Amino acid sequence: MAYKGLGEFIKDLEKKGELIRIKARVSPVLEMTEVVDRISKLPDGGKALFFENTGTAFPVLMNSMGSYNRICMALGVNDLDDIASDIKKLVMELSSSRANMIEKLQILPLLNQVSSWMPKVIKAKGRCQEVVIKEPDLSAFPVLQCWPRDGGRFITLPLVHTKDPVTGIRNVGMYRMQVFDKQTTGMHWHKHKVGARHYREYKEVGRKMPVAVALGGDPVYTYAATAPLPDNTDEYMLAGFLRRKKVNLVKCLTQDIEVPEDADIIIEGYVDPDESMVMEGPFGDHTGYYSLADNYPVFHVTCITHRKDAVYPATIVGIPPQEDAWMAKATERIFITPLQFSVLPELIDMELPFAGVAHNLTIVKIKKDYEGQALKVMNALWGAGQMMLNKILIVVDGEVNIRDYPSLAKHILNGFLPKYDVYFNKGPLDVLDHAATKLGYGGKMGIDATRKTGGEIIAYSGKVESAGELIKARLLEFTAVNEVNVSFSQEGLLLISLKKEDKTSLNTFAGEIFQIKEFESLKVVFFVDEEVDVNDLAVVTWISANNIDPWRDCMIIEGKDGSAGHLVIDGTRKQKGQDNFNRDWPNVIVSDDETIKVVDNMWPSMGLGEFVPSPSLKYKSLVKPGGAKVTGINHKSE
Repeated sequence: MAYKGLGEFIKDLEKKGELIRIKARVSPVLEMTEVVDRISKLPDGGKALFFENTGTAFPVLMNSMGSYNRICMALGVNDLDDIASDIKKLVMELSSSRANMIEKLQILPLLNQVSSWMPKVIKAKGRCQEVVIKEPDLSAFPVLQCWPRDGGRFITLPLVHTKDPVTGIRNVGMYRMQVFDKQTTGMHWHKHKVGARHYREYKEVGRKMPVAVALGGDPVYTYAATAPLPDNTDEYMLAGFLRRKKVNLVKCLTQDIEVPEDADIIIEGYVDPDESMVMEGPFGDHTGYYSLADNYPVFHVTCITHRKDAVYPATIVGIPPQEDAWMAKATERIFITPLQFSVLPELIDMELPFAGVAHNLTIVKIKKDYEGQALKVMNALWGAGQMMLNKILIVVDGEVNIRDYPSLAKHILNGFLPKYDVYFNKGPLDVLDHAATKLGYGGKMGIDATRKTGGEIIAYSGKVESAGELIKARLLEFTAVNEVNVSFSQEGLLLISLKKEDKTSLNTFAGEIFQIKEFESLKVVFFVDEEVDVNDLAVVTWISANNIDPWRDCMIIEGKDGSAGHLVIDGTRKQKGQDNFNRDWPNVIVSDDETIKVVDNMWPSMGLGEFVPSPSLKYKSLVKPGGAKVTGINHKSE
């Protein structure tokens, strides 16, 4: 279904019981975030929220794609796998051999259908230009400050339009924008992104860079801006395919760039590559940690236009799950088919667990036919588009359900030997990966948990014995140990929270425990900081995956004769100047006590149903002194 704007999407959400209208006054500074955080973490993502009283002329729509049902609605399908199926049919039809002229002519209607999805620039004035503000003022919009330590207010759901200065090929990306004043913002495009490449190209040719930012319109546009498309592939071609209708574009009024005519709000402007960058951030990011302040380009606003009935769309990110997890789920399901056709014909399924915040952890299931195939899959994925940013990649095969996490964990533990089936690599990482030894660059870890064949088979005499409580008792004798989870000890996994002095002491401790007879059969040991609840597997996964650079923080300890070795994962915080780490460490994101209290008190007036306590209360113990940037991480929590 092609929506004609956010207003039509809102009506459909309301009709299907997927939206709550909030008439009470809720501030876009911290309060909206606290409300959305509570709702988005409900089972299945809660409901979309429409804030009618924002203190401005514009209502705010949030969490609109924050569930499986709503992301399907946004993309016009009943099931996300339907899109992959359509892509498969299309590719097979277009690539199939045609024996004669009649068969070749039969493909013409399909080609005509494909051409009908291509974006088109129209000459008429767009609905996005019904109101023109020639003296732009960004303070007219209910721009959010999401979290207490944020550097200011941020536009969080912008569709940033840029063009290659040589080819003119368009790109639409999503890069947060910190509002500095009425007419300037930051432009937070990472070095791996196309927008950043265009910026470098404009700098080379010595020209100002035209930029247009669209907000709203058909929700398909928002998804398309986040999709990991190949370079020089138009996001509006993907949007046309998804909505089965071409996207009509109109020329901006002050910049040589085109935008969707049915968008809700357009912010036109430019970036001058010769202008000095400015400090942008901090910002509570999708990793669940603050991304710290850094230098980024300045975006200058030259004009604002909007629909008469414009809605301001926004999103929040933070400790998962949030709305972005469901958008990542769409990417996981949609792009599995292109991977199968272009890179990995053996690929059966893929899972991006919410706790892995998209780039940290990926599980892939393959049809295995030969030795070394899992390693081939790892190398192929680490070289495939945005998968280059993946940090931990686990390959399985067989009948396991990769979305049943307890069964999956047992399957993985039974399917690999640390000494032989763990592989380390280096490469690009997400710029937001705070644990990487260097910004945007660090280690990767692959685990081959497939069934071994031929030369892969290792004679292994080890046997995992059920001695969980004995192991726990032995570990709690150590003064540094706080808590131990032995629920997977039968399969060879142990989770330990402890007070770490430094990396050397942790490594020494790990070596010592494997000298104890009861520990010989363990395969994997996770270490996390003392305040982490080791019985909450989702939290341990989220914390550990965020806090490691596999090259530095994961090691194989040789076992005794007949042992397959032990994989030790140091998921603790790293200390600047120690732990072979020299970067600042960010804090975990939580709401402040005052905002939590305000939302508690106003809850009955918002029509949100049964009271939901703040999720931040669960994570307060993880916060350390120092604001967005941790200082003195050996101290007790605030």
